[in-house]
Amino acid sequence: MLHTRRVGRSATSLPMRRIAVINQKGGVGKTTTAANLGAALAEQGRRVVLVDLDAQGNLTTHLGLEAPCGEPSIYTVLIGESTFAEALLETSTKGLSLVPSNIDLSGAELELASALGRETLLREAIDAWRGDGDAPADYVIFDCPPSLGLLSINGLTAAREVELVVQTEYLALQGMSKLVDVVQLLRKRMNPDLAITGIIPCLYDARLRLAREVLAEVRRYFPGEVFKTAIRANVKLAEAPSFGEHILQYAPSSNGAADYRKLALEVISQEALDAGLAHLPPAKSPDLLKKEARSRATAEPVVELQPNPSDEAEGAPSGGALRAEDLPPLPAEAFGTAAEAE
Repeated sequence: MLHTRRVGRSATSLPMRRIAVINQKGGVGKTTTAANLGAALAEQGRRVVLVDLDAQGNLTTHLGLEAPCGEPSIYTVLIGESTFAEALLETSTKGLSLVPSNIDLSGAELELASALGRETLLREAIDAWRGDGDAPADYVIFDCPPSLGLLSINGLTAAREVELVVQTEYLALQGMSKLVDVVQLLRKRMNPDLAITGIIPCLYDARLRLAREVLAEVRRYFPGEVFKTAIRANVKLAEAPSFGEHILQYAPSSNGAADYRKLALEVISQEALDAGLAHLPPAKSPDLLKKEARSRATAEPVVELQPNPSDEAEGAPSGGALRAEDLPPLPAEAFGTAAEAE
C-alpha cells in the first residue's frame, strides 16, 4: 500500500516543512523544480532553504552561485567540517537561501561508507541547525541526485515529505514503482514520518497524445496525489540556468513562471493542514504576482551605452557600418598562389 498524506502532523511537530524532490531518473526536471518552486514559494513570503545534494552542482549554478573546493558546502556539512548554518548562502532573491554543492561531493559516498550513522548525517545537521526555538526557515527543499545512493538516502531521511518529479513519457512510469518501494522501505526502517505528498508532472506537452495518456495513467494509479499543475515544456526554463537565474527572474511572464507559481499555490494550500504553519501570510494570486513583476521591471533604470571617447581619439569608427579602410592590413603571405600554398 502506498503511504501518502497531506501535510498535517501531530501538535508536537516542527513548523518547518522538509521536502525531498526526487526521481532516480536524470533529466526529468528535479533541479528545475527545486530552484523554481523554491523561488515561487519565496515570492509568496516563505523563507526557503534549498539543499543541493548533487555533486554536479547544477542547482548551485542555476541560482548564479558557486562553492569553491574547500569552502563550506553540503560536502563539508556531511563530513562534519562545517555546520549547516555555516554553509548557507544568500541568493539574489529575498527569502531564498542555498546550501551549495561542488565536485568534492562526488567522493562523499566512498568516504562515508564506514561512518557510523551515515544515513542520518544530514538529518542530524539540520536538527542541530533547527534547535529548539523558532524555525529558521519555513521550507527546506532537498534537490536529490539522479540515483538512490547514500546522498539520496540522506535527503529522504532528513525530509518528511517526498515530491516525485515525473516526466510524462512511458519509461517514467516504470521507474516510479521502484521509487515508491524505496520510500516505503525508508519509512518502515529509518523515517516513519516520511510520506509522499505530491507528484509533479514535468516537461508536459499537451499536443502529444503520449504525454496526455501517461499523465492520465499516473493520475489513475496515484489518485489524489498528482498536483493539478503540470509543468509545461518551455524553452525559457531551459535558458534560465545559463544566466544564473530562476524563471521568475529570467522570464517572469513566461509559461514556465506561470506554472511554477500555480504549483507553489498548491503546495501552500497544504499548509492549512498543519497548525504550526498558520502564521504564514496568505498566498497572492499568480495574476497579482505577474503584475508586480512587470511593475518592478518597468521601474528598473535603463542603462544607455555611450561610445568610448578614447576609441574616437584613436580614429576608431564611432558608429554605423564597418568600412574596409577601418580594418587592419592583411599579411602579404595571405595572397599567395595556390601553387605556393602546396
